Amino acid sequence: MYSSFVAGVKRRGEVGLTDRGGILEEGAADGPPRDFQSLRDLMASGRIRLPKRLAQVGAFAMANPDEIAFGTVASIAEKAAVQPSTLVRFSQAIGFQGFSDLQAVFRDRLRDRVAPYDDRLRSLRADGRGASAAAAVFDGFCAAATRSIEALHERADLQAIDAAVALLARAETIYLIAQRRSYPIASTLNYAFGKLGVKTVLVGSPNGVDAETVSFATERDAAIAISFTPYASATVDLTRQIARRTPVVVVTDSPFSPLVADGRIWFEVVEADYQGFRSLAATMALAMTLAVAVAEARRRSAENGTYVPD
Repeated sequence: MYSSFVAGVKRRGEVGLTDRGGILEEGAADGPPRDFQSLRDLMASGRIRLPKRLAQVGAFAMANPDEIAFGTVASIAEKAAVQPSTLVRFSQAIGFQGFSDLQAVFRDRLRDRVAPYDDRLRSLRADGRGASAAAAVFDGFCAAATRSIEALHERADLQAIDAAVALLARAETIYLIAQRRSYPIASTLNYAFGKLGVKTVLVGSPNGVDAETVSFATERDAAIAISFTPYASATVDLTRQIARRTPVVVVTDSPFSPLVADGRIWFEVVEADYQGFRSLAATMALAMTLAVAVAEARRRSAENGTYVPD
């Protein structure tokens, strides 16, 4: 029962070690999460701390909710690179009696969405009869991109977007940090900000002087750091370095991302995949929102006579 989970919790303001391997503050002792949003809020709140393997399951679950909803214990454990028993221990650590109770939360999340997606897939299969293999792949990626954007639009924190725009609009220079799969987003932001008259520095030099580049950032600047599982080590290191004195807006895919701790504001973007390949559709939508909104905020500030960095 959940009461045994919180049995070790101490007085208000203190933290207790549970008998199921999690560390939970008293404020979280209201029962197991009742829905997916409550679960996400708990995982992102910092009220619960988990051992390494359980945190690994949590990160996988937040990044791959459909896998948790539809997979078996064995298949999920294999994809998350943990033992099946770890899934049970993770479920118990956040208040559930077992993995099936946790899985029910992920399945409930899809209750209102499964039928439309099934209809779409049936339509794709019907439309694809006699089509080329390339056409089927195209349909698959379009469907994945649609799911990604719909998910972002559904759960985006508009207040966080406003706060990020205000932070970035005040910056003298915006440093853009990304590597590997995330680099195209930073490159597009660099192009868009340049066209919009916003000074940026794209961090990513072939001669290995990125650490020196970010060392020029000050408290009057800002940074955008982007990275997704398995998280580029260079991005993590550079973000940690620049965050010592410069506010950072983070775009990542999980509350367990190593970038979250260094972000003044952070956004969770989980891209749907097709045959294991993930697009950047939702991430690009968020990035362009920030670029255009920042330019508009600076324009309004200039019209009102308030300070706008050169």
